[in-house]
Amino acid sequence: MRRREFITLLGGAAVGWPLAARAQQRLKVLRIGTVATLPRERPTLRAFEERLRELGYTEGENLAFDYTIERNFDRYDLATQDMVRRKVDIIITSNRDALKSAIAATDTLPIVMVALEFDPFRLGYVTSLARPVGNVTGVFAQQVELSVKRLQIFKDAFPDVKTATVFWDHRSIDQWQQTERAASSLGLQLVGVELRDLPYDYDQALERTPPDHRGALLVTASPLFFGDRQRLAEFVLRRRIPSVFGQREHVDAGGLLSYGTNIPAMYRRAADYVDKIARGTKITDLPIEQPTKFEFILNLKTAKTIGIDLPTSVLLRADEVIE
Repeated sequence: MRRREFITLLGGAAVGWPLAARAQQRLKVLRIGTVATLPRERPTLRAFEERLRELGYTEGENLAFDYTIERNFDRYDLATQDMVRRKVDIIITSNRDALKSAIAATDTLPIVMVALEFDPFRLGYVTSLARPVGNVTGVFAQQVELSVKRLQIFKDAFPDVKTATVFWDHRSIDQWQQTERAASSLGLQLVGVELRDLPYDYDQALERTPPDHRGALLVTASPLFFGDRQRLAEFVLRRRIPSVFGQREHVDAGGLLSYGTNIPAMYRRAADYVDKIARGTKITDLPIEQPTKFEFILNLKTAKTIGIDLPTSVLLRADEVIE
């Protein structure tokens, strides 16, 4: 049920040329490549591929997608080097390890990043929004800043709660550090648990926290948590724990609350970058974009299942309530 219309800045750029004329500009098959942890068949990447089709790219005709699954982040460098040797035209990256490996593998191939769980500026991968230097551009969600907003939403939803657990991993350490710094000003005591060994054992992770911190859970935005969204939803429902996430897909799966950007829209925008680069636009002429619209999603069905009542003020603030 919609509470108010959500309009995203990243909904997709208008197409300036007729498709036939644009097709004449592409005299060869465009080869894009990525190294990723998650399977290709996921909603976010489907949005990317759908946008490419809208722009006139058809896989097997004028598009080839070199998609490599590598679940070991330590092997990203080798996997990316192999991909570069296969002569892709543009590299797509969706996590910090992929971007780091791509930058190390080439300083000439264009790299389009979709930075979802990290800040490329803080890590030194990019230096300017308006005029990128080098071979990297794209879009990124301000997850470090958004983590503080999620903490505030959590406090508003549960004003009497004083303690909580935060799940984080190597990909989302910046979010955890920012959340920890902000907690004291809101009167919250947090225990952070780093998830390391795959597959993540969420029951074991929670048991590592003091008993009085097990009544509420915040989960940072990370590609591995995203891939585990169904398992995480089953975990919090079984444990009857109020939960806050960074992506709405977690709430669609059964989590309680989420606040963040529209991730499929970011992938659609990345497809626009690919198209512009394929048509000859220079990286320096493609400013890095950040979403300016965010959505607060609430799963009322989950709230009823775990037996909690949310304040009316929180219900009214939600952009969407799942019933």
